Amino acid sequence: MTHSESRLPGRPDERASAARPSPAPGGCADPLVAVLLVVAEAAAGALLAIWLMVRGLTRRHEATGGKVSAPPPADPGVDWTPVVVFAVLALLVACVAAELLRSGWYWSGGTQVVVAVALGVMVLATAVEESVREAPEPTPAPAPTYASPHCRSGGDSDECARSGR
Repeated sequence: MTHSESRLPGRPDERASAARPSPAPGGCADPLVAVLLVVAEAAAGALLAIWLMVRGLTRRHEATGGKVSAPPPADPGVDWTPVVVFAVLALLVACVAAELLRSGWYWSGGTQVVVAVALGVMVLATAVEESVREAPEPTPAPAPTYASPHCRSGGDSDECARSGR
């Protein structure tokens, strides 16, 4: 009993875990990290939204062939890029949330779960909206506005109706 190890209570594996610090945060570190992550994700989402808006403007400009006076195309097609971009962001946030929860950062992980669910709902709503969107109806040909000349053949009104006049 002269060894200093014999005075420690428990088995050797308990002593090793007692000497190791726990990975759980102490104090206000967990909520502070949660706030910082939400701010960082909001900034990333804003940058992605700006990029998608600029991309949409250039896409519309390219569809008209660079002509300012050209009418916009009837239906340039469904653009699934915003759905994919925000789905990847939601997946990234969900992976961060899972790792934080596994590490014992419960406030940060829980906040990330809420953000991931909100992003997922946004992605699903956008996907449903894009898939339901229909092509606009083609505009009918305008009716002629000129006054047709009267039938001068000397026949009756049936003869003039058959002639297209």
